[in-house]
Amino acid sequence: MVILDDNMIKKLGITNYQILEWVKHAFLLKKDSYLPHKISITFDNGQKFYNTMPTVMPTIDSAGVKIVSRYPNRKPSIQGHILLYELDNGLPLALMDATWITAKRTGAVAYLSLLTLAKKDFESVAVIGLGQTGQSFLDMFTMDEKNRDKIIKLKRYKNHTDIIIHKLKEKGFNNIEICDTNEALFKNSDVIVSAITFTNELLGKDEWFKEGVLVIPIHTRGFQNCDLFFDKVVVDDIEHVKDFKYFKFFKNLTEIDKILKGDQNGRVSNKERILSYNIGIALHDIYIARMIYETYKNS
Repeated sequence: MVILDDNMIKKLGITNYQILEWVKHAFLLKKDSYLPHKISITFDNGQKFYNTMPTVMPTIDSAGVKIVSRYPNRKPSIQGHILLYELDNGLPLALMDATWITAKRTGAVAYLSLLTLAKKDFESVAVIGLGQTGQSFLDMFTMDEKNRDKIIKLKRYKNHTDIIIHKLKEKGFNNIEICDTNEALFKNSDVIVSAITFTNELLGKDEWFKEGVLVIPIHTRGFQNCDLFFDKVVVDDIEHVKDFKYFKFFKNLTEIDKILKGDQNGRVSNKERILSYNIGIALHDIYIARMIYETYKNS
């Protein structure tokens, strides 16, 4: 069994394009995988958690479990580890630091949701939460030069905003707006990505979400009012959201893998308000861990 820390994984030179393709391919293998509900333990008034996320993927001869935790005063606040097994013989292949993997796959899933569900010719994307996860999404978004003409709206947060603006401009993205309120951020935005890891409050009023908007709450918090009136809810796995407070009120509920396969419709009009809940499933972690293991073994 090999042990791979974050630095060893980063040195493999895996690109954002690869991560995005791996995330998409993992979704396409979902129906042939075993994906039990994650076990989540929260404490300290919900600010800290440990999630245990197992999966078995026969199509890539892999099984594994990821344990991820959040400590708000730790940097980064969200960290994890993956234990990867070879399914055929049950032998352990690797123990990996999952901090880089978690950030990359989370950003990639959010961007895949945008590519799949945003209205045609959307003009703006708003991002709230500019920590590791928010930056990972922006890394994915800015790898495509076709997005350079889009308006990128950022909610001001400490010195993170200035750092991100510098990175965006280095990549040739200059159409940037800084917002000091959620209202200014959300109103008239075509895509809203929330990377806030913790909140007990609603982040926006109903009337701030215009027709055709796509909302991607990466950590699922702060948009429960949208559960009640959005036209469609897309999730990465229905079993993982059945305990959501307003689950029974979701309209036109579907899973993103079924949309990617063409089995169900995604967006059907530019007026649909769509909510994309990507709660985070071990399918991506184990798939990416196996790809990283193979890359390491062949390097």
